[in-house]
Amino acid sequence: MDERERLKSFEQTVLPHLDAAYNLARWLAGNDHDAQDVAQEACLRALRFFGSFRGKNARAWLLTIVRNTFYTWLRNNRPTENVVELNDEIQAVEDISVNAEILNSRLADAEAIRRAIEELPVEFREIVILREMEGLSYKEIAELAEVPIGTVMSRLARARKLLQKSLAAAFNPGDHR
Repeated sequence: MDERERLKSFEQTVLPHLDAAYNLARWLAGNDHDAQDVAQEACLRALRFFGSFRGKNARAWLLTIVRNTFYTWLRNNRPTENVVELNDEIQAVEDISVNAEILNSRLADAEAIRRAIEELPVEFREIVILREMEGLSYKEIAELAEVPIGTVMSRLARARKLLQKSLAAAFNPGDHR
């Protein structure tokens, strides 16, 4: 395949997924400027390594590159942010079925939800974005993040617990659970 054919194939295969790539970069980095840097570097890496793509799932392949690019960027630019403090309080997933109606009625506040997601540790934030916003399966996320499916599930449960606490605090300021 000559260079022109390779570029055309790249455009047809990868470029339709640029919005998903930027979305993931934006949520991981936390701001537009850094997300643009991460997404641009990821696209350059994708182009450089397009020959290694074997035609399975271009979206998941590109999001894997975005994720890896972000973690490289993170190590170089924010070395302390990559730390997750795990404790029993985070790991205990509470049954919120009693409060579901109350919480659901208040989840319309998109700004509070955005802030709550941005406050998550990056390892949890990426799992939430990949699952809830990008619609990837647990298996796809596990492959992308290079972790077992059980780790994906536990990170998602912990992220949801943190989101629950953050949103409960935002919507019920006097309630200290």
